Amino acid sequence: MRVNLRKSLFLLPNMITLSSVFCGFQAIVLCGEGASETAFFQAALLIVYAMFFDILDGRVARLTKTQSALGVQLDSLADVISFGVAPAALVYRWSLQPLGNVGLFACFAFVAAGVLRLARFNVLSTLETGAPKKPGKYILGLPIPGAAGILVSLVVANHSVGGQLGQRPLLLLAVVLVLAACMVSTMPFRSFKDLRLTGGTLAFIALAVLSTVLVAVQLKPAFALVWLLVWYLVIALCEAVLGLWSRLTRRLIADAPEAEQEATSDAE
Repeated sequence: MRVNLRKSLFLLPNMITLSSVFCGFQAIVLCGEGASETAFFQAALLIVYAMFFDILDGRVARLTKTQSALGVQLDSLADVISFGVAPAALVYRWSLQPLGNVGLFACFAFVAAGVLRLARFNVLSTLETGAPKKPGKYILGLPIPGAAGILVSLVVANHSVGGQLGQRPLLLLAVVLVLAACMVSTMPFRSFKDLRLTGGTLAFIALAVLSTVLVAVQLKPAFALVWLLVWYLVIALCEAVLGLWSRLTRRLIADAPEAEQEATSDAE
């Protein structure tokens, strides 16, 4: 019996994706009733591992030229579990449970926003045949792995400072709701798929690296990941504001000749 190696390669990225699902599932199991701070930290690390598998499956699919419509849908379903349900359950058990239904609703809003964001991404990133499109320079809304990464990095940082962050549920509540809003927003976030090493790009990378080192030295190394992910979010907010300002400026410039013509006709 002959084995078609080409067809077997299609299993490889899908198995990597399922590894991400396993990490997310195990993280949820660890966040059960009565979980300890150590269990929360282990769950956070499992979600970080899930992020690694999420990055790896796409790279392997492109390298082996095994991208498929099934892979796109499977990746999104995996993201719902690993970066939607798992971090929401983790943050609820870790910090928001004392808020009762308010904390529960905030975590559900995070999951719901992530599901909506993934559904929109699937529609925009696939052709009518279901095959994936070539990724663009920007994507709409905060990617759900990035939102999950911010929550998980806070749990990891909390472990390094002896559990002080988890005792501020109102602050975490605000973070969860802001991340949910960013996921369903139309703000453009850089995908870094076509990153070119220009002078501006190198200066930006140098600034990000230096500021991250400064945060790691002044605070704790665990806060470096928090800073990098928040930096990514702040860049998107700044670019959205600048884009809005640019559109308003162009509109005012375009409307100026019409206003002058109306003023001239009225004077006549």
